[in-house]
Amino acid sequence: MDTFARIYALTAQIPPGRVTTYGQLARLAGNPRLSRIVGCAMHAAPAGLPCHRVVNRLGGLCDAFAPTGRDSHRLLLEQEGVPFRPDGRVDLARCMWYGPEDSAPGQD
Repeated sequence: MDTFARIYALTAQIPPGRVTTYGQLARLAGNPRLSRIVGCAMHAAPAGLPCHRVVNRLGGLCDAFAPTGRDSHRLLLEQEGVPFRPDGRVDLARCMWYGPEDSAPGQD
């Protein structure tokens, strides 16, 4: 399986209401130094992949997301119940997804 395919397979597993970071996806795909490659993969992602569930390491949204950037990125996440901090970043402490073995909050 090539790198993009591994990244896409992992991205497809991120549950609604949860997010992960470019760096975490890189670690899960086998190389923690590939966070920029994860970004490239997200920009080339096939339709239907929940790439809106991937944010930067600080919970920041992507300016280059879809035609309207951060606004559409935030709207998609809010529709899934992703919590935001007052500064506009995703509250990673409450909704970070660490990988396939990670259970949803409250389901431990």
